[in-house]
This record gives sequence, structure tokens and C-alpha cells, in this order.
Amino acid sequence: MGGIRTALSRNFKELIAFPSQPRDTTGSWGRNLQWFPRGHLSRFVEVRIVSMRVAVSVLRANGWPRVIAALAAMRRILRSSGSAAVAAAAVSALLVEPVRAETLPEALVRTYQNNPQLNAERARQRGTDEGVPQALAGYRPQLLATLTGGLQQVRVLFFDNTIQTATLHTWTIGLTVSQTLFNGFKTANTVRQSEAQVFSGREALRNTGQGVLLDAVTAYTNVLANQSLVEAQRINVTALRETLATTKTRLEGGDVTPTDVAQAEARLSRGLADLNAAEVGLAISQALYAQVIGVPPGRLVPAESIDRLLPRTREEATAISRKEHPAILAAMYDIDVAQFGTKIAESSLLPTLSVQGSLQRQWENDPTLSAKANDIASVLGTASVPIYDGGLAASQIRQTKELAMQARIVLELIRSQTQTAVLSAWVTFEGAKVALTAAEAEVRAAGVALAGVQKEAQAGQRTTLDVLNSQQDLTAARARLIGAQRDRVIAAYALLGAVGRLDVKTLGLNTPDYAPEVHYHQVRDAWHGLRTPAGQ
Repeated sequence: MGGIRTALSRNFKELIAFPSQPRDTTGSWGRNLQWFPRGHLSRFVEVRIVSMRVAVSVLRANGWPRVIAALAAMRRILRSSGSAAVAAAAVSALLVEPVRAETLPEALVRTYQNNPQLNAERARQRGTDEGVPQALAGYRPQLLATLTGGLQQVRVLFFDNTIQTATLHTWTIGLTVSQTLFNGFKTANTVRQSEAQVFSGREALRNTGQGVLLDAVTAYTNVLANQSLVEAQRINVTALRETLATTKTRLEGGDVTPTDVAQAEARLSRGLADLNAAEVGLAISQALYAQVIGVPPGRLVPAESIDRLLPRTREEATAISRKEHPAILAAMYDIDVAQFGTKIAESSLLPTLSVQGSLQRQWENDPTLSAKANDIASVLGTASVPIYDGGLAASQIRQTKELAMQARIVLELIRSQTQTAVLSAWVTFEGAKVALTAAEAEVRAAGVALAGVQKEAQAGQRTTLDVLNSQQDLTAARARLIGAQRDRVIAAYALLGAVGRLDVKTLGLNTPDYAPEVHYHQVRDAWHGLRTPAGQ
């Protein structure tokens, strides 16, 4: 590799070390092979020329139709002309058109729009918004229309000892208007409490959005990493098969013993088992990708760096989180909710004042049989002063005060947890950068070591076991590099989420930001209507 340095050392630009899909034919193979140490590029290319089956297995992850068509065309050309150059040109022509790739920002947009967990949280927030118009209803008059009717049997004894009986077909229609004038400021405090619940819910929604986006990043990078790991294990299996074939040939020439062949066969079996484990891991990560993002993964593009969005120092990260993290802001609003709850409970100790007006028409509703119908209009004022309720109100006030104390303690707890999360994310992010640099150096050194051991084995200075061990070291180093690159990306997004800035606006995603205040203003002053703003 010399001075060549993979772009992934900083920003995960090339997670897939080994191509898993057809790409641009001018230079893309060289770019994807930057991970390979000096001396192994030719061997990798040679494997693809000698073993077409291996090349197909590498390309089939996302490009089945194109590869099948390419191989079919090549077989037809070889049967007709036998020209390998013409066959290669045909394959290149078929593979030149790239498959539509999905980037990480596009996956995040899809997640932000369609994730069921996030959509459920938005629906919960819209339900919380309705608490405000419900509280505001306490300011508004209440209208009640009544209609009663029935039969009434009446027997009246008059002063002259005469008796009169009648069956009345009675009915009453009325309209009552009532208005609360004063209720100990209960309505005002209920409105303020509902508004604080709305603000707290918005921060909870934002916190859920951060978690969902981080899950999407994790699912995306896991698929990329597992695809790379599968290709690494496939290349390892190909190399082990070649080593086994070479060892068998040398056994026939008397250069090695049957023990060397057995060792090569054992390592090949282990390589096949590792390949199977990598394919299982890839299938699991693809299923999780579909669960979080909503669609199965296609051809994924390595993630871009977001280091420019991150705080520059640990102290800056901690300061930002204390001001902007949604969990902390939600806990602060929860304190307001609890305090307004105390004021609502205290309102039960204050007097209440209300006024009520009514209009009624009664037909055959006089049991004295002195009137056929009555029209009644009334305006009544009511004032009530609580004197003693058995201690209920006092207990409720003490209860709400304790709940307010709990909310304050929870706020301090969340602040402490958030600070710990920020420090952990910062250390993990810095450690991921160091681990990535070390893994790159390990791959370079392991590649050089393998090339040297192979040459020494050809000269009779190394055994087959030495070659197998060196090959295993290189494969393990590649696996660790893939893991380090994945961890590097996830750690960056986790740090951004720990400070409270993992959102659509900060990431610059190409999608409208969900604005919960739109629904809030649509329903806040609604006096009537059964349909939601969405028409349900």
C-alpha cells in the first residue's frame, strides 16, 4: 500500500473493502482495493480471472441480473469467437451502467418519514395537544337543551271535598346556559399545565426522533460492514482453496507431508464456517434494516463524515447538552406541569361563583290542574364556599407537592445521565478514531507479512502452517478494520445525539422537518368539530 491511505481512516468513505456490486469500470476496482497490502493486488485480480465462480459470488449481493447477463454474453462470445478480449469488452459494456444506490441521508429521510415508532410518537403528541382546548373549555359557556315527555295520572282533592282525576300528556322543552365566573383560578392553571405538557411532549418527540435516527444509522452501517465482512471471508476462502490446491500439488512432488494437506483442509473448513457466520450476520442486519428504515437494503453508499457537526471539545459537548438535549428540556417542563398541579389542587379551597340562565316551556305539567301550559325564564347565580371536605383537598395538595419534588429530582438525575452519556460518547468517538488508525496499520503490516511468508514458503524457508497462520492473521485484521470503520461512523452520530443535535435540521436532510406546533395551533382555539385536521 505504501503511501496510499484509505479514505475511511477519517470519514468512512469506503466501508466496503471488497466490491459487492458492479460499479464504475474506470478505476473503481482499484479504489475498492485500497485496503489490500502491497503484493496482494495481483493475487486478488488473479483469483477473479482464474475462478469465475468466486467473482460471481462477490457480485451477486446486489447485482444478480447484470452479472448473469454478463456471464451469459461472455459464454456466447467465447463459443463463437474464443476471444477473451472480446468477452471482457462485452462484460464491461453490460456492467457499465451502475445500479441506483441509496445514501445514508436518503435512508435517514425514509426513516424520518415512515418509521412507525416515530409516527406513533407524533400521534401521541397530537393527542397531547388536545389537552389545551379541553382546558380552555372551562372559560366558555355550557349550553344544554332538554326535552322530556310522558304520561302523568293526577287525582286532585279540592277544598270542597270534590275529587278530579285526569291523565296528562306532559312534556317540557328547555334551554340552559351556564357560565363559571370564578373557580379559584383552576381553569387558568389547568390551561398552563396543559401547555407545559405540550412543550414537554414536543421534547420527548424530539428525543424519540434522535433515537430512531441513530437506530437507522446503526442499521445502515451494520449492513455495509457485514457486506464487507462477507466479501472478506469469501476472499479468504478462495485463498485457502488455492493454498490447499498448491499443497496437494506439492504433496505429489514430495515437497510436503500429508500433515500439511490436513492443516490446509482444516483451515479451509474454518474459513467456510466463518463465511457462513458472516452471511448469517448479514441476513440479520438486513432484516433489522428493513424493520427500522422500512424497506430492504439495496446498494448502499458509504457514509460521509459528520465531524464538522460535532463539538470540538469535551467541555463544549457537555455545555451544549445541558442547554439543548431534549430529555433535559422535557424534564424541566415536567417540573412546570407538577407545579401547576399543586395550584390546581389548591383551587379546591377557594370559593366558586357561577351563573345560570334557562328558558322552559311546560305543557300539561301542572299537577293541580290549574294551568294548561307554563313558560318559565330564569337567571340564577350560585356561590359556594368550601368549609370542610374531610381532608381530601389537603391530602391532594400535599400529594402534588411531593410529585413536584419528584420532578425536580428527576431533572437532576437526567442531567447527570446526560452528562455521563456525553462523556461516554466523546471517549468512544476518540477511541474509535485511534482504533481505526491501528486497524489500518495492522492490515498493512499483515499484508506485508503474508507476502513475505508466501515468498519464503516458495523458497522452502516457511511451512504451510506458517502461510495459513499469516493468511488467518490478515483476515482477522481485515475484520477488525471493518468493525473499526463501522464503530467510527456510529460513534460520530452517537456523540451528535448525546449533545441533542441529531435531527433533520442539523444533518441537513432533504425532507421537511415535522412541526408539531402546526397541529397545536390548528386545534388550540377550536370550539367545535369532530374531525382531526388530517380529516379523520
